[in-house]
Amino acid sequence: MTDSVTPAQLLTDGFDRIRQVVEEVVTGLSAEQLAYSPAPGTNSIGWLVWHLTRVQDDHVAEVAGTEQVWTADGFYDRFELPFDRSEIGYGQRPEQAAAVRIPSAQLLLDYHRAVFERSRQYLAGLTERDLAGVVDESWDPPVTLAVRLVSVLSDDLQHAGQAAYLKGLSDRTR
Repeated sequence: MTDSVTPAQLLTDGFDRIRQVVEEVVTGLSAEQLAYSPAPGTNSIGWLVWHLTRVQDDHVAEVAGTEQVWTADGFYDRFELPFDRSEIGYGQRPEQAAAVRIPSAQLLLDYHRAVFERSRQYLAGLTERDLAGVVDESWDPPVTLAVRLVSVLSDDLQHAGQAAYLKGLSDRTR
């Protein structure tokens, strides 16, 4: 007989899978490799991982009622990007996305790991009742915490997969 898995454990596993893909993609890349994109106007490996991490940081901090890791832990200053500290990359024009130059793979990994850890801590304390709570009434139907977290999970996994694909492309062009 096995113990049942809680919704919080299932979500934590999903967010950990994002972390694993990010680690595999980013570890050991140079700043030049992080800037790789297959054509002008397309997103780079670094932008995709920065964006997915910013989305997770922004959305989890909002529902948790905490400050984002981006600002609380000084990552905004360390990345030195030409954007307001609230920028997460959503809706950026190609020239804005191209302005995201990641200084180092280590910095990107440090940021992602810190965001994952904050997310993991938050998820660990969630109950089924918490997950059923409405967090955004501007949608029809209103968005529950569970739906918001699954949305972040889905978006992040897609972008992590895109980054992995681009890394494979960049490896073939070298």
